[in-house]
Amino acid sequence: MQEKPKVVISKTRRVDSAAKDFAFAESDIRAGQGAVASYRTSAWSAFKKQSLPDTSLEAWRRTDIHTLPADKFVLPKDGAFNDLPPVREDLLRPLVADQHGGQIILLPGGSTIELDEKIAKKGVVFTDLKTAEEKYPELLAKMMGKTVNVEEGKFSALTGAFAQNGVVLYVPKGVTVDEPLHSVLWGPGADLAHVSHILVLVDEGASVTYVHEAASPDETGSNSLHAGIVEIQVMQGAALKFVELQSWGRHVWNFSHERARVERGGNLDWIFGAIGSRLTKNFSELDLAGEGAQGRMSGFYFTDGNQHLDHDTQQNHLAPHTTSDLLFKGALKGKSRSVWQGMIYVAPGAQKTDGYQANRNLVLSEGARADSIPGLEILADDVRCTHGATVGKLEAEPLFYLKSRGIPQNEAEKIVVEGFFDPIFQRIPFEGVRERFQQYIADKMA
Repeated sequence: MQEKPKVVISKTRRVDSAAKDFAFAESDIRAGQGAVASYRTSAWSAFKKQSLPDTSLEAWRRTDIHTLPADKFVLPKDGAFNDLPPVREDLLRPLVADQHGGQIILLPGGSTIELDEKIAKKGVVFTDLKTAEEKYPELLAKMMGKTVNVEEGKFSALTGAFAQNGVVLYVPKGVTVDEPLHSVLWGPGADLAHVSHILVLVDEGASVTYVHEAASPDETGSNSLHAGIVEIQVMQGAALKFVELQSWGRHVWNFSHERARVERGGNLDWIFGAIGSRLTKNFSELDLAGEGAQGRMSGFYFTDGNQHLDHDTQQNHLAPHTTSDLLFKGALKGKSRSVWQGMIYVAPGAQKTDGYQANRNLVLSEGARADSIPGLEILADDVRCTHGATVGKLEAEPLFYLKSRGIPQNEAEKIVVEGFFDPIFQRIPFEGVRERFQQYIADKMA
């Protein structure tokens, strides 16, 4: 009798062939002094040691970047923006009234800075990274590398070593900044690597509102890269409202590591909006480090075509009587995909923690897919932590009601989607910004 061939079943996940590595060299690192130089040396060492992530890593299991043309990207030269499309006018409009408290425009190979003289006289620092390196090295030593570790991954190491552009915001003790501050990272150009480092320190008892936007035109048939770090420190009794919005072109690969640390009695209201990029992988962590610290994380995203957006959030309760509240909402069309992975962590001894997270998704096309993965890790016994996740289609009842009033199908769907996002939009404190993103959604619905 003929022997049957053996069948071997392997449970090992297939790993796609890795992308080629970046071609950046040590000579591409901008020289610094003291703590800045030491930080970049550490980042360069981590960058050389780390490999590009692949789908064998749990955090990257649903986001495959093996087609990333890493070896093609170059850093923009000084003044590169002069030969590239200018920043869109709608991004520069004042957030309130007819002027900003301050506005920074980050461009490939350059930047512009404006800050109201009244705010500057209060001791507020709001400037670009290069200027801060020259004028405020002691301040940078208190901010750089204090919440995000360059060892966390290839892209955090890349940003730590090669960041050419960025924003430094410092609000001194007890200072209240009433006018909002605004920055725009504008990233046109093909095969360019836009590398940004945002640093925020709101000192004890201070408060401020800061809006940061990242955008670029669509450059069909090309590739560009954004790698970023956002480091936030909200000190004892301080308050920060931070609005972070991206409308990258569909050719942009977007990677970021972001972490906020909130001390005793501090309050952070953190709002995300994402409607752009070819692919986004974003790590966002909230560390509630002092007793009574509070943090709210609100996010919205809308994907279409072949877009892929992956948001990895972490709410870390490290002290007693801390409160976190996370709500992310997304809509998907075409063959796009979203991934949201969330975790609430409660440290031993962090009693009386109140943590909540929810992710809601509307799938508007048969080919779209939303993955929603909430999680809890609780190491204290007197806490209240809840989570939830939903993935569904447009409900028939509100659509039927609207159509029965003579509203066409397409317009009815648009109204329902706008209503779905409205709770998040109401958390954006500026009507002009809300209107812009409502228009983005209308364009995607069209």
